Amino acid sequence: MTAPIMSAKKECAFDPREFLATIGEGRRIVAVAKKQRIYAQGAACDAVFYIQTGKVRLTVVSNIGKEASLGILSEGEFFGEGGLAGQPLRMGSATAMTDCELMRIDKKVMMLALHQEHTLSDMFTVYLLGRNIRFEEDLVDQLFNSSEKRLARILLLLARFGKAGVPETVIPKISQETLAGMVGTTRSRVSFFMNKFRTLGFVNYNGGSGLQVHSSLLNVVLHD
Repeated sequence: MTAPIMSAKKECAFDPREFLATIGEGRRIVAVAKKQRIYAQGAACDAVFYIQTGKVRLTVVSNIGKEASLGILSEGEFFGEGGLAGQPLRMGSATAMTDCELMRIDKKVMMLALHQEHTLSDMFTVYLLGRNIRFEEDLVDQLFNSSEKRLARILLLLARFGKAGVPETVIPKISQETLAGMVGTTRSRVSFFMNKFRTLGFVNYNGGSGLQVHSSLLNVVLHD
């Protein structure tokens, strides 16, 4: 007696990368030009964004108008997910540092996908845990390291040293005011250390396109 023939084919496994790259219900590709605002502080938390190409800067402004940089995100990272945890309004702003291509996913669509597709849920959870670790490292860095080490670490993070794949040795042009806000020091101190790094050959300016960061900058972070 022959085995019964399967009446239906097994469904294909869910591919989160395909989900994050394909236009569909509640999902659309958004092209954002350099320096263009993606969303503003106080706007409704109605969508999650996934960076397909480019870099995005997250900032927050205090009640007295002082701006602080929360971080700079790159390809393969999520942002704007506060609404998934019940946050009604954006706590900060997001701005394109370079020309960006983003996948905008409506909050309801993302929540449904996370509930139904375990592969996407696992990927998203790993990302959030990794970012939480990064925030803890940032706090330790602010509490215990010198401003010189903090600046070196931020430059290495921007160049993606230590992350999967080949480091982006040339990072987009970023102002010393922005770096000072991320480091928690003054622009003059950033200028002093940048000149020092350049003299030592740790960094160099690649014309008008950006800043080239060398792995030798790790010496500053690792040196006691």
